Amino acid sequence: MSNGSNESVLSRTWAVVILAVVSCALWGSAFAVVKTGYAMFGIPSNSPSGQLLFAGLRFSLAGVFVLLGTTIAHRRFPVPTRSDVAPIALLALSQTALQYAPFYIGLAHASGTNASLVQGTSAFVQIILASLVFRQERLTGRKVMGCLMGVGGVALVTLRGGEVLGTWSFLGEGLVFASVVAGGCAACLMRRYGVSGDPLMLTGWQFMGGGLTLVAIGLLLGGRIGSCSPAALGVLSYLGMLSAVAFSLWSLLLKHNPVSRVAIYRFFIPTFGVLFSVLFLGELIPEEQLPFLVLALGLIVAGTVLVNTERTRPDPAQGAG
Repeated sequence: MSNGSNESVLSRTWAVVILAVVSCALWGSAFAVVKTGYAMFGIPSNSPSGQLLFAGLRFSLAGVFVLLGTTIAHRRFPVPTRSDVAPIALLALSQTALQYAPFYIGLAHASGTNASLVQGTSAFVQIILASLVFRQERLTGRKVMGCLMGVGGVALVTLRGGEVLGTWSFLGEGLVFASVVAGGCAACLMRRYGVSGDPLMLTGWQFMGGGLTLVAIGLLLGGRIGSCSPAALGVLSYLGMLSAVAFSLWSLLLKHNPVSRVAIYRFFIPTFGVLFSVLFLGELIPEEQLPFLVLALGLIVAGTVLVNTERTRPDPAQGAG
């Protein structure tokens, strides 16, 4: 009975809106905080080994937070079964290792604003993968239109006087986009395995597996962490908690909703990313750009409403597993 109750709540529009926007706000803040963390821990932009080590520590800590929270909530430690091993390994590979290895290296070579804008395409990528690759739902005209409106909003905040903000490169924004594709695959896998399993248990253990893998790779490549001041450890703890909360909420939403209904909210990440980059990194947006940001937000909201007001057919993922 409790499962049915939880499903009815997490499928309601108000719950999806609140939890998805909170997750996107947390992810949006990560761009600025990660770059701040690089500076506090003395990790230079030309040290991918240090960046991978930093990422591994963050996600290992996130795994500890998720597993601890799950243990407290369920009053028992979430021990995976033999059938959970393969899903955890696939999620650890796609959602943590393959998504965040290129992300952390790319972020060191891109501005926080540009990186958040590239990440804004993740909604479109996830919906395309869910529809055309994983065959979990139909790619309808409303979904395409909603994605185009979201991409249009991202483009508006990217453009300034007809030119893209800043300098773009494969080592920077290119790797950030590679992480977007890996993250899209991970979302579809979480939808597949989370329907019949425990998404919080999967999230916690995949963080541990992927995080420790990144730590090992970073150390083997000679990565080192510099300063461990209380402020630096506070930044690392915030990033770990951020990931634990955002991914836990997201995995619960994916368990009870089609990928497209949840993924469309990821278009809000650039808005939050730009806001936090302005507040914490000083990447000021020219005054003449502000009307475009307002119009972009309007397009993103309209696209989100368009996708979420579509009458959905039964999701093939509901019968999986």
